[in-house]
Amino acid sequence: MTFGDFKSIPEVQERFRIRHVENDFIETGNSTVPSVQFLQEFDFNREYINILTSEGARSEAFIFPVLREIYKGYADYYALWIKKPLTYDDVLSGTPDYFISTRSELGKLVVGTPLIMLVEAKKNDFEIGWGQCLAELVAAQKINENMEHPVYGIVSDGTLWQIGHLVGETFTQNRTSFSVDNLPDLFGAIDSVFKAASTDRLKDT
Repeated sequence: MTFGDFKSIPEVQERFRIRHVENDFIETGNSTVPSVQFLQEFDFNREYINILTSEGARSEAFIFPVLREIYKGYADYYALWIKKPLTYDDVLSGTPDYFISTRSELGKLVVGTPLIMLVEAKKNDFEIGWGQCLAELVAAQKINENMEHPVYGIVSDGTLWQIGHLVGETFTQNRTSFSVDNLPDLFGAIDSVFKAASTDRLKDT
């Protein structure tokens, strides 16, 4: 079984006894203005690349550039993994689209503590996307061996971005979604996730 075999949040809830709630834990209005270079490249992608042609186009033209731009501010402390297999056991295993971890003391070839999982909503299907993402969050939580340390999830189809986190046996979805149509708010929201993961991690050290 792999992360992708979970097709909805309820499937993961029932398998691992996870409680689901909705709450705006990401503060809105925390705008972050992207760099001029990013805006120029992103505008080029939007104008000339048809992201509807394939999942790869959405991922490479929209999702990865946004994630990478925000990650730059945290690169000294965290690692960004692309299509890196992650395994806890025979049920919780697979290859996340992207995830952020701490930097391992063993070097850049080894995954540290998984903090943020990002799943592309294939065919714009957020139900399936969140099923996969929540399974990844459960795996990350178990790998970290700390049920109370939050792990964060993001699901995006390239245009719309949704955020959640898992703490203990409770998965919370942020009610408000964010969009590339408002890049400052989107950047502010994702940067808030990175900051929260950083703060949470420091509390445990």
